[in-house]
Amino acid sequence: MYTKYYGLAHKPFSIVPDPNTVYMSEGHQEALAILRYGVIDRKGFLMLTGGVGTGKTTLLQVLLKSMDSNIHVCLLANPTLSINDFYYYLAAKYGLREFEGNKAKFMLDFADFLKKCRRQKERVLLIIDEAHAMPVELLEEIRLLSNQEYQEYGVMSIFLVGQPELNEHLTHERLLPLLQRIGIRYHLQPFSWEDTGKYILFRLTRSGGQSAEIFTRQAIERIHEHSKGVPRLINIICDQALLSGFAEGSPVIEEEMIQQCIMDLNIYNSGNPPPPASKNAALSRSWLVLKNVLLTSLWLLIIVVIVMAALFVFWDINPIGIINKAGNWLLDFIFKLF
Repeated sequence: MYTKYYGLAHKPFSIVPDPNTVYMSEGHQEALAILRYGVIDRKGFLMLTGGVGTGKTTLLQVLLKSMDSNIHVCLLANPTLSINDFYYYLAAKYGLREFEGNKAKFMLDFADFLKKCRRQKERVLLIIDEAHAMPVELLEEIRLLSNQEYQEYGVMSIFLVGQPELNEHLTHERLLPLLQRIGIRYHLQPFSWEDTGKYILFRLTRSGGQSAEIFTRQAIERIHEHSKGVPRLINIICDQALLSGFAEGSPVIEEEMIQQCIMDLNIYNSGNPPPPASKNAALSRSWLVLKNVLLTSLWLLIIVVIVMAALFVFWDINPIGIINKAGNWLLDFIFKLF
């Protein structure tokens, strides 16, 4: 809707992860490097945590896109499967025999699979996304896959990816053996103020934007303040701001418009709500709406005058008479209704 108005080829702030449009902050670059190291060096268990919307899933997509063909990958994005469903999914992803409920058979097949991968110098990667929501029983099953009888083949890495609650989740007494096997941990931080500005510019540029000044510096400061540097929230705020700017005919997104979007979206921290928009900002928005109404009315008046003049000049029709007749007809119609 607003893309043409701002000179964009497509919407720049989609919340759907796209591995082809990823801004890599210093923290994201470090996290990606650690993930790759975990695969290359076969570190066993690796844990990546980060708040909601910080880009964990996007990083995983970037990682998978860069994986070599000699790496067998299983990405589990639904951590609430039953144990049988988990083994069925695992067997399907690794090309094993269909799981029919016999765990012993699966373990034998899996061991043969790891031996084959070792002989062919291939690697095996299991990624559990949203691991903080995975039941304790299922995490225990994953620990069984990492037992020494299988890890001795030296080909498998297991990544646990989730929100910060994953740290507490793994302190469960039944999961202590699993916790002790985690060799690498990394926490993904939100963007800094500087990265927030660079991220917004990156997104606009990748969408064909020619101007780096669609958002003012003050607007970006307000976006960072209320998004806390979380990419997903930045996308939501910026998308809403561009839509509002288009609706109000504003080629530049000012701080006041961001403030209004924050309040409309209700995404700010309830413990520290943003102050109401200033009186000057409210007057500015009211004047902008009034100006648009006046301009529209002026154009309509000009069109009416042109039509009346054409009737009089080319057809020798008295437009005043037509207006009087239309007015009388309208009054008669209203009187009949009441």
